Amino acid sequence: MSSYKQHFSICVHLFLFMLIFSSRAQDQPPLKTRGYLFRSVYTFGDSFVDPGNNNYIQAMSKSNFPPYGTDFVNQMSTGRFSNGRLFPDFLAYYLGTEKYQQPYLDPTLNLRESVTAVSFASATSGYDPITANLTKAIPMSEQLENFKQYKVKLQKKIGRKRAEDQIKKALFYVNAGSDDFALSYFGDGKGQTIRQKQYRLPDYEQFLLQLMAQFIQGLSDQGARKIAVTGLPPLGCIPVGITLLPTNLPNASPKRSCLDYVNSVSRDFNVLLQNQLKAMQSKLSKVGTKIGYIDFEQPLLDVIQNPKEYGFTQVNNGCCGSGLYEIGTLCNATSPVCADASEYVFWDAAHPTERTYFIIFTSNLGTINHIITG
Repeated sequence: MSSYKQHFSICVHLFLFMLIFSSRAQDQPPLKTRGYLFRSVYTFGDSFVDPGNNNYIQAMSKSNFPPYGTDFVNQMSTGRFSNGRLFPDFLAYYLGTEKYQQPYLDPTLNLRESVTAVSFASATSGYDPITANLTKAIPMSEQLENFKQYKVKLQKKIGRKRAEDQIKKALFYVNAGSDDFALSYFGDGKGQTIRQKQYRLPDYEQFLLQLMAQFIQGLSDQGARKIAVTGLPPLGCIPVGITLLPTNLPNASPKRSCLDYVNSVSRDFNVLLQNQLKAMQSKLSKVGTKIGYIDFEQPLLDVIQNPKEYGFTQVNNGCCGSGLYEIGTLCNATSPVCADASEYVFWDAAHPTERTYFIIFTSNLGTINHIITG
């Protein structure tokens, strides 16, 4: 049995606890993680972590309509690209902040909510500024600017000293990069993208790593001292990628299965990312910043390669529609939906189901605990 399966088994009780008490969680005392009570969690990135910021801008990529959210509280279509909760929702609840993260741009958001679990993420954003421009999402640079505005509001509300302490004790979670490769570099595989014309793949990877480092530096400059950065998922296993990318890629299979070449890109980039994060850790340790790598790739691969051991029956297509290409508006109220999303690794053709997100979350608990302690 792999370490991921062992970790998953150990964490089943935590999952059951969250399900049993989800309807009464507001009445429960905050969860304490190894004695460390967190005051806030701040999230930045793309559709894997956006709880609905794109609802409030002229973005092309949205999911604030059924069947998205079919397993969320009150079946609300909040703008999350899944049937239920996302990784940072589990993270916020685990750390004792809120049940769910809230979108910063929500005009009904009150400061108490934004203090504890707020997301600045925007679906289809990325480190590469071109990525967000393609779909009118919020660039990572603007997400950082929004956080700066949030800081000003927080200081006015609770005072500068308390606000600085709040931010110092917060966990900053970053998940970006997938759309840089999927949209800006690879595209639909039918012709050279702008970035392919400008960069060889190794050069584009270095370009993204440089932008990532600048973003992490920006967070640290704003007082972030505990930062978790997620690597790429196995991009070659994303259903829409399997559908659209040509089968003449190196090592491609004629059958509908993960694209080995694209997965190798994810794997190689994640190695480079971890090395870059280690360098950033060495540099920023002088100001007390602690950085950790969240592994999205291996837990998801393990589920896809061993679905029966996790209770899944469908791994190469999503629950919504045909599951081959439906994302955003193509997955809508008229789309047929599978009978049981918990049997599917993916909800739509690009994003995991709530159950899959939870498995990825539990697989990274060791890293999360390491980041927030010490």
